[in-house]
Amino acid sequence: MVTSHWAAASVQTAAGRRRGAVLERAILDAALEQLSTVGWNGLTMEGVAAGAQTGKAAVYRRWSSKEELVADALRSGLPRWETVPDLGSVREDLLALCRRAREAMFSRPGFALRSVIHECDSEQAERFHAVIYEGVVEPTVSLLREVIDRGIERGEVRPDATDEYVLDVIPAMMMYRSKISGCEWSDVELEEMIDRLMVPLLRRDGA
Repeated sequence: MVTSHWAAASVQTAAGRRRGAVLERAILDAALEQLSTVGWNGLTMEGVAAGAQTGKAAVYRRWSSKEELVADALRSGLPRWETVPDLGSVREDLLALCRRAREAMFSRPGFALRSVIHECDSEQAERFHAVIYEGVVEPTVSLLREVIDRGIERGEVRPDATDEYVLDVIPAMMMYRSKISGCEWSDVELEEMIDRLMVPLLRRDGA
């Protein structure tokens, strides 16, 4: 029992000594964990502090509001996609991107992001518009454009396919069906979306 108390005290002491970037990382991780488990409505600054094993004052010194904390947590946690798969065909490249998107959607940052999108009211959601656009929408569209442009160069895809509506199809479908019907996007479902929707949409006339 004495050993147990000593160990617990040691953990608390070590947590109390954290400073700067180490403590900030712990707080941001705790915010993502709360968002992915209890959601936006259940997240509290007190709960984040407890999860980070620090005091509430340490959280408020860095972030004056729940919105500011969550915005920074999402920025820090969202995946960075810098490379585009090149598997020899636009179909396979799109499937690879969709699998990456699925992994991101069902990761801890993905659950956190969806809790914000689904639970915030319109005024609150507006505060996260830039975070979502810069961290999710813009990079996803950029990668899709690169894959489709490569398909055009190969002669697989019609030359005018890279318009904004075409580029919105995959992100919109994945978010919509995930939210409305709880779709988890199995490999079969991803293949059906690509084969029944994207391939015909991108195909050259007569192909």
